Amino acid sequence: MDRSLYRVTLCLLGLGLLQSKAFEVKVTDGSNNTCIYANMMVNFIVQYETSNNTYENVTLPANGTVNTDGSTCGASGKAPLLNVDFGNYTWSLNFTKNEVTYSGDVITFTYNTDDAKLFPDAQRKGNLTSTVSYSEPIPLNATFKCLHREVVVAGNVTQLFWNVTLQAYAQNVTRSTDVHCSADNPTTQAPTTHLITTPNTTTTAPTPTPKPMDKPAIGNYSVSNGTETCLLASLGLQLNVSLSVETKTVWTLIDINPNNTHGSGSCGNDTAILRLNDNNHTLVEFYFSIKKKSFYLQEMNVTITNVSGITVQRAKQNLSLWEASLGNSYLCRKEQLVTVSDDLYINTFDVRVQPFSVKNATYATAEECFADSDLSFFIPIAVGAVLMFLIILVFISYLIGRRKSRTGYQSV
Repeated sequence: MDRSLYRVTLCLLGLGLLQSKAFEVKVTDGSNNTCIYANMMVNFIVQYETSNNTYENVTLPANGTVNTDGSTCGASGKAPLLNVDFGNYTWSLNFTKNEVTYSGDVITFTYNTDDAKLFPDAQRKGNLTSTVSYSEPIPLNATFKCLHREVVVAGNVTQLFWNVTLQAYAQNVTRSTDVHCSADNPTTQAPTTHLITTPNTTTTAPTPTPKPMDKPAIGNYSVSNGTETCLLASLGLQLNVSLSVETKTVWTLIDINPNNTHGSGSCGNDTAILRLNDNNHTLVEFYFSIKKKSFYLQEMNVTITNVSGITVQRAKQNLSLWEASLGNSYLCRKEQLVTVSDDLYINTFDVRVQPFSVKNATYATAEECFADSDLSFFIPIAVGAVLMFLIILVFISYLIGRRKSRTGYQSV
């Protein structure tokens, strides 16, 4: 399944509060034969920015009458398309196939922020579209079913599906074979999701699972004091969070996407703050301070809010990281791990920060972290050489002691 698609095997805490109705649609060809069939429960959660530069969430349930205008069974060279019109917003899924299987291709969700009732005080007006790839191979003439909740996140739109029955390229819907999603199989451990829930158990968090090899994208951020830039930062961020889903503890990875992240903050004489707020309801705050003639990262706060408004907050104080002389910038290309709490770890990549003494909105001379320096490469060699010297010294001492013990006895 595409990286943008996340599945949960159990009902996430709080999502049960969202109410919706099932919709059932059929798309027929010119002979009135059903070619696409869909029956599912669905909710859409859209985050939008207001004119006050704040973010609001609106839930768009699939209630009321729907139609399938714009849907097609496909033709030569044209893929089938399921288009469901809910009135003020539309959802569509096109399909692809090969000789033995078919699958969805791209989910498209379109909504109109001109609707003041749904999107009051929206800063951006007009029709907006969210797209995400979808690939779940299904045998031809089989019906896909999934009772459990499935979460699809694309930008600032979160789509929730459950009780799904879906078939394309249908020949006989009533006699087709049922194929269930892996989440319906109780013996299958479902992948983790980027949706966050408040832990409801007190068990000790396990060791985090290994992170994927892909590094998160590097974002460039700045903070201004009036018209002057007072803080510069560029880094990649990856959060590793332990979540409780019903009675299970699941480690979840969250990559902070700079394309959906807004940087803000403030600058003072002795302190500076950088706030990174992404559209997936994740806020990371960096607090910088000055000691003597250097600056350093003193504190990190993380706030994660799920689609139901449930918030997880973690903080790490009394840090002493990312230190550099005032008037310079801090640079570390190596990956670093910051332990915020037992259930939250943050990995940083390609960090460069300058929270004080910024001139002309450009970085000053960089002071590299120890991990980047050439010295760090030679330390293991030096340690190995010292150990080898000690081993040789002990061996020589042993030989000398053994020789003396032999010469100490004389024959009678």
